[in-house]
Amino acid sequence: MSIYRRIGEVGQKIIGRDKLFKYGFNLSPMYRRTTARLTHVSEDLMEANLILPISFKNRNYVNSIFGGSMFAAVDPIPMVQLINILGPKYVVWDKSAEVFFRRPAKENLYASFTYTPEEIADIQDRVKRFKEIEIIKTTQLTNQDQSTVFCEVKKTIYIAEKRYYQHKRRSLRPKLKPEA
Repeated sequence: MSIYRRIGEVGQKIIGRDKLFKYGFNLSPMYRRTTARLTHVSEDLMEANLILPISFKNRNYVNSIFGGSMFAAVDPIPMVQLINILGPKYVVWDKSAEVFFRRPAKENLYASFTYTPEEIADIQDRVKRFKEIEIIKTTQLTNQDQSTVFCEVKKTIYIAEKRYYQHKRRSLRPKLKPEA
């Protein structure tokens, strides 16, 4: 079990899942480097919002937000959000990502990450039927009133039943030959 999962189990009991999710990201050294901050996480974790303020830490040569900062700000949220919504009976991994830079960002950026109850039910149903699936979650980094899209990130996320995934991993391990 990872250190983050252990901290999560204890932290959830003390401050609640939503606050732990928000402050866990905001205080985590690797996420702090993105310069983004989660500003809101719903109690059920189905919605999270962030701000990526433009600053000297993320400006590039042409005085706009560095593309790596935009991607890094968005990258971990959909997967970690889904892991926490689905719970320990599922394996959730980022499989791939596509980043589309629409225009230079010379102002603060905002993003929302949402899962609907119908989407979660569909994921659970499809995993029950097929044992493993992939979904694509799209996140847009916009200005505050959401009228302009500066960056779009499409994440392919792998989801499987934990037992199925563990069995699959064991069957793919190379067999050791006995010494002669």
